Amino acid sequence: MATHTGVIPPPPLTPFQRILSPFARFTRTESAGGIVLIAATLVAILWANSPWSESYHHLWETTVTIGAGRYALSYPLHYWINDGLMAVFFFLVGLEIKREFLVGELASVRRAALPIAAALGGMVVPAILYALLNAGGPGERGWGTPMATDIAFALGVLALLGPRIPLSLKVFLAALAIVDDLGAVLVIAIFYTDQISWMALGVGMVVLAALIVAARLQARAPIVYVVLGVVLWVAFLKSGVHATVAGVLLAMTIPARTRIDTTEFLARGRRILDYFDAAGREGTDVLTNRDQQAAIQEMENACEAAQAPLQRIEHELHGPVAFIIIPLFALANAGVHLGGNLGEAFTNPVALGIILGLVVGKPIGITLFAWLAVKTKLAALPPGMTWNSIRGVSLLGGIGFTMSLFIAGLAFPGSPQLNEDAKIGIFAASLIAGIAGFLMLRRLRPVDETARPAKG
Repeated sequence: MATHTGVIPPPPLTPFQRILSPFARFTRTESAGGIVLIAATLVAILWANSPWSESYHHLWETTVTIGAGRYALSYPLHYWINDGLMAVFFFLVGLEIKREFLVGELASVRRAALPIAAALGGMVVPAILYALLNAGGPGERGWGTPMATDIAFALGVLALLGPRIPLSLKVFLAALAIVDDLGAVLVIAIFYTDQISWMALGVGMVVLAALIVAARLQARAPIVYVVLGVVLWVAFLKSGVHATVAGVLLAMTIPARTRIDTTEFLARGRRILDYFDAAGREGTDVLTNRDQQAAIQEMENACEAAQAPLQRIEHELHGPVAFIIIPLFALANAGVHLGGNLGEAFTNPVALGIILGLVVGKPIGITLFAWLAVKTKLAALPPGMTWNSIRGVSLLGGIGFTMSLFIAGLAFPGSPQLNEDAKIGIFAASLIAGIAGFLMLRRLRPVDETARPAKG
């Protein structure tokens, strides 16, 4: 259902739209994706610990084949979700990263310095704390797990706090999480790749070059990027580099320029509307008026030309990713078995390292590196932000969840027990971080965003 700005009243709703309107309003809320994600996680945990737990594991191990003969790809359903659908999630992450660096908070060196420094601290310190507990042990490969921040959950918690949270703080958290995602992608590509097929990787590079050429030639038809993107994904799947990296690389090639600027769009739009108005004298029904139909088509073309493909694709993907792909990923990966002595899971180095990294390392790293950036004059606190608000947001940075689950699966592919210990640590840490961040930020008083920032 389309959204409206309030400048022009929306047309009357059809009966079907009235039925769906409560659901449409829900999906437009900032916390909606997080609520659906929590629901999927709870279903996975309950299912994995129910009398039907065997069916849970059997479902995700079911082999699914796409293609035929020598060109067939046969993998378990769990693999298709983690390496296939999650590539779409990483594609969306790549689009957000590109947009932020082109026109967002990361477009200016001065504005980007603070979230980049904070994100760097939020990755380095948790990894170090985890490594200190697991060096030389069976869980040492999991050092990347506590580095990630779940942007959907973190922003969802901020949304629950309402107007007491200044816009500058939300922008800071979003920019921090995007840089954090970029760091996670690099960690996956560099450190969680065991063997490389150079031939398959070479094919991927050729396809990537073709995508760059298509973008330079201003190809805007989605089918071009869909077809080449699928080939790129298959090449990376066969190369040994995790296939989701292909999603980020594909996003970097999506054009970010419009065909016409705002001035031309306004002029063209007025001419089309004048033509539509004049043509209306020939008939009262658009269905019988070819000139009006042509005007509507021209207006659609003008709207398409005034939008960058990057902007349009990012907007269209948010719903499917937030309400289908991420919940499905959680459903397939969050089913940890809680039987036996659950207390023992919190005493093993993997779970403890993740909890320590996310709950302690994230706040320390984010706050410390942000403070250093400000003190060294590399960055400045935006209006409306205080050090208390930075500390509160740094706690929310400890909500790892989606990306942490993803990295844990890469770190412990052949060790179900370590993977389950990691999941328990991720769940516990994310819950603690979310509650602690909420309670701290709840104490904030509304801040005048035009005021001068705090000095320390």
